[in-house]
Amino acid sequence: MHKIVFTGGGTGGHIYPGLAVADELRVLVERESESVRIFWIGSSSGMDRRIVTKNSCSSGLPTIDRFYGIPAGKFRRYVSLRNIIDLFRIAGGLAASFFILLRLKPELVFSKGGFVSVPPCMAARILGIPVYTHECDFTPGLATRINSRSAHRILVSYAQTAAYLPPAYRERVIVTGNPVRPAFYTADAGQGRRFLGLKTDGKPVLVVLGGSSGARQINELVEKNLDWLCSRFTIVHQTGMNSGMPVAVHEDYHPYSFIYGEMPHVIAAADVVLSRAGANSLWECVVLAKPLVLIPLCGSGTRGDQVDNARFFSERKAALVLNGSEATSENLRKALTVFEDAAARQTYAGACAALAPKKRPAAYIASLLYENCSGEPV
Repeated sequence: MHKIVFTGGGTGGHIYPGLAVADELRVLVERESESVRIFWIGSSSGMDRRIVTKNSCSSGLPTIDRFYGIPAGKFRRYVSLRNIIDLFRIAGGLAASFFILLRLKPELVFSKGGFVSVPPCMAARILGIPVYTHECDFTPGLATRINSRSAHRILVSYAQTAAYLPPAYRERVIVTGNPVRPAFYTADAGQGRRFLGLKTDGKPVLVVLGGSSGARQINELVEKNLDWLCSRFTIVHQTGMNSGMPVAVHEDYHPYSFIYGEMPHVIAAADVVLSRAGANSLWECVVLAKPLVLIPLCGSGTRGDQVDNARFFSERKAALVLNGSEATSENLRKALTVFEDAAARQTYAGACAALAPKKRPAAYIASLLYENCSGEPV
């Protein structure tokens, strides 16, 4: 019986890829006629427990055997009194993680990032438990930088990410790509159209994504340009919870507060995707080879990771990007006008598909974890 601990959280972006790896790991272990118990250490507050415990793997069973919540503090790069308070939360998280790992005695800890992952990785290092940490963005976040000190292997989505790590760490880097839910590899455009109630012919389908909480900047642009957009595209818009966006005011405008289970099929049905530049959305679109218009989150409230992600896709002609002040109605219309042409869509879709790794990232990472546990290459 293998025991493996996963950790990460704070946002769905740190959780869903980890669940994809856990799903693939179960498939691999069962194929080898062995068994595994997978545990998750996440934040005791927020969305972590809800997302992890409601998720089921491809066999229909829970992906994670048990969730453990710990106190979580955030590392801030600026002066704030909350940093002092959060030091105590981090210390509490470290103590809780230490005793959880001491009791479970896992063979390794796999971190998907986020501030909550730091104490478990520290505790694993103290206990001599191997740590594998994964960075989904082009540039490593602070949690990954800290976890890399404890890591047996540092897994990255982009080969270029290694250059942002200290030279002494680079020999431990493995380029895996970003894990994507298995459902995206079997997504069906026809099922997506049926779910959305779309006609099989007509205008190109533009899917607008802003994450589970939406993106105010993108929502406002859509609202200002709704008549123009609907005259050229059929719009499927994930608005986010409590976005205040209007109900369907055009027959070609289909707003949804949040789509999860059907999202692979919805993106498969898209001709163009308008989105932020979060790692998960980007790599889901890579799997499904979709032309992209990206409006990355930027400014003082972010470390610029989405700008870096978007630049990578833009330089490879897989996306058109509107950064910061460039995200105007005029520029949005110019970018989308390019994709009214089917040939242009095909060119960008091909460039996007070319970015896909040869191995499925979630399956590849699962094989690395299993290899560490079994001592046998997969």
